[in-house]
Amino acid sequence: MALLERFQSTLTRLTGERRAIVDTAMGAPSPLQPIDLTDDASVTEVLDLALRMGEVNLAAGTGAIDTANQVLFVASTYGLNRCDVDVTYNSIVISAYRGPTLPPASTMRIVQYRSMDFTRLADVDALARKIRVEVPTPKEALAELMEIIRAPHPYNRWIATLAWSGMAAAISVLIGGGLLVALVSFLTTMVIDRVGRVLNRAGLPFFFQQVVGGVIASAPALTLYNFQDQLGVQISPGQVIAAGVTVLLSGLSLVGSVQDAITGAPITAAARFFELMMMTGGIIAGVATSLRIAALLGAELPILSNAAPPDIAQLPTKILAGAFASIFYALACYAERRALTAAFIGGFAGALVFLVAQQIGFGPVLAAAVAATVVGFAGGLMARRALIPPLIVAVAGITPLLPGLSVYRGLFALLSDQTLLGLSSLLAAVGTGGALAGGVTLGEWGARTLRRPRIVQRTESLVRPIFQRSSSGSARAKRNRWR
Repeated sequence: MALLERFQSTLTRLTGERRAIVDTAMGAPSPLQPIDLTDDASVTEVLDLALRMGEVNLAAGTGAIDTANQVLFVASTYGLNRCDVDVTYNSIVISAYRGPTLPPASTMRIVQYRSMDFTRLADVDALARKIRVEVPTPKEALAELMEIIRAPHPYNRWIATLAWSGMAAAISVLIGGGLLVALVSFLTTMVIDRVGRVLNRAGLPFFFQQVVGGVIASAPALTLYNFQDQLGVQISPGQVIAAGVTVLLSGLSLVGSVQDAITGAPITAAARFFELMMMTGGIIAGVATSLRIAALLGAELPILSNAAPPDIAQLPTKILAGAFASIFYALACYAERRALTAAFIGGFAGALVFLVAQQIGFGPVLAAAVAATVVGFAGGLMARRALIPPLIVAVAGITPLLPGLSVYRGLFALLSDQTLLGLSSLLAAVGTGGALAGGVTLGEWGARTLRRPRIVQRTESLVRPIFQRSSSGSARAKRNRWR
């Protein structure tokens, strides 16, 4: 009985009254400080605040519908509760109705960048929560938002590089690699990241950066494979290449593209999916180039064999590898500490469900869908409890399950004139990716509807902030009160 009561208490804490922005209603309660709708400057200031907050969310890969809901919520908090918001791939348009005697106020913002800074995303989420509870003036909120946007990354860039490398090593263990494969994957990914930084500063289009990344992911593994007898080692190049491909795939907006298609944003979904396919094509082109050059030089290519399901004794190691891959990915994207913990739990749950589902006979696509649903559901609950955007847990949790090995196997088969096998492997990779993104969307929906917090209807119901002294005067330390 005591154990049952403890479980119920834990579940209540996870799904209780604390609200992340994912639980926010479409529209705000009656504002405490409504602006003057006849003042063009005040209206423009509110619209600019709402658009800039939506820009951070869209740049981080948040779905179009969730981005539009947050823009609408911020605008309506200040009295602009009759707005039309349109989000399409890299643009946000908002038009506010101000009454029958005033012209509508409209503005637009283009998202010029892509940012995987999860701390920045969490800070904007905290600011939105602060706006909901305290309703600061638009000028104060905009000043705090600009400080968030201009703030440097919370970690040194080399920490991110080591995190990407650690993620590759963990993924190589997850797909069956040993210590040598993990070490080679670690070093190869470190080179990929540093070279990518140089190419990005030089302004090389991202497609060609992916091509170069594919070449670097393949060349060391193929070289070691051909000299393994002389070096006295044994290595599987496919596992090293698959780990590198998974790292390259992890930065793409897989979840956002499928989520937009499911939730009713087909234009944004089509644009994101086309970008996803182009960037994946760059990775494939890079790997294919390395394989073709190796063949022309007379190098021996590895034999393609069917991957056996993991032995039951290997499950603990592989589950931990999946969890560490998730936490390394979140660290590489500059996530804060509580987000790292949530990412570790999400990755652990995803890897556990995926591997167990394979053990009981589920195919890779169905196993990926079930695991992603669990990750999305757990991510939604942890986002509510830890007060972080659920996107962080969802993307980090499914990253170890991305079909890097299927992509490599399909490409290798096509280059070896095994067309049917190659196409089936590539289609399986596409199906697995879609299953992951669809499962995350379903899981997040389940978390939102499990016990949706009550929507505030009256200003008297607003929770008043508790002010505490902070040893630091920085805005980031102040925002931590809202978490």
